Amino acid sequence: MVKVRYVQPDGSSRTLDLEVGTSVMQGAVAEGLRGIDAECGGACACATCHVKIDPRWLPIVGPPNKIEAEMLDMALGADERSRLSCQIVLTPELDGLVVDLPSSQR
Repeated sequence: MVKVRYVQPDGSSRTLDLEVGTSVMQGAVAEGLRGIDAECGGACACATCHVKIDPRWLPIVGPPNKIEAEMLDMALGADERSRLSCQIVLTPELDGLVVDLPSSQR
């Protein structure tokens, strides 16, 4: 299991224990967390699962691939910390990951 802390725009947070191999998006959707719409179901085709990676985790999570980077161009408020949560597959190295959820995906 891997712990992921999802931080809401108001500063409140919830930590989930998720299976290795699960995406950050799948964990949020399965638990009904606000802030991740995931309209395309994880196909990297809509940018409605946009999150911002806590700066301490950026080197471990790594940068988006080319397709994800193109989708992030459509994400509201995207910056250098932005990733699509459907593209972050959990590994043991990501235990303790912290992601910030946007106030809106649109």
